[in-house]
Amino acid sequence: MRTLTKEIQASITPSMALNLLEEGNKRFVNNLKINRNLLQQANETSEGQHPFAVILSCIDSRTSAELIFDQGLGDIFSVRIAGNIVNEDILGSMEFGCKVAGSKIIVVLGHSKCGAVKGACDHIEMGNLTALLTKIRPAVEDELTTKEDRNSQNDEFVEKVAAINIRRTVKSIYERSPILKDMIDSGQIGIIGGTQDISTGEVTFFEDTKIIN
Repeated sequence: MRTLTKEIQASITPSMALNLLEEGNKRFVNNLKINRNLLQQANETSEGQHPFAVILSCIDSRTSAELIFDQGLGDIFSVRIAGNIVNEDILGSMEFGCKVAGSKIIVVLGHSKCGAVKGACDHIEMGNLTALLTKIRPAVEDELTTKEDRNSQNDEFVEKVAAINIRRTVKSIYERSPILKDMIDSGQIGIIGGTQDISTGEVTFFEDTKIIN
């Protein structure tokens, strides 16, 4: 597998970037990862990096973006935070990844059975975690179809909240970063949300969040 160069990165469109991730996830699910010389990639990227994607995902130990999308060193920017939420620091990191470093797509990736989402559903308050979970709370409040058992013991409720949280994060990125919004609107980059089933590793992208011109 070739190490990404500036020329290769420049030739990748947002739709091609999404396809690369989809194909990589298929390989992961089928345990058919590409054979890479990671030491060689480390050497070849030592003077510069040209990732094609920025992936915002949860810190959950089962959701490493490099693994589930079968990517190597220098292929993606991986931004990880509990509950795949967004803040100014993350927006700045994405702006660097896309505007400065040339990435072609932003993916907001949630996952099943998310502990942060469960914590928000249960109104957990604990140290600095309280402020983080507060950012997920609007997704809990937006889930109106569940009338009873609105807590972490209700698996269906948790997954509905997780999906809303992903969509809210995509929307927030688009609305809060004029730099990224302009790049998305002009077709320079794309953005999409999705979720990973931690039981199978399979990623499902949300077509209603897809902005790829």
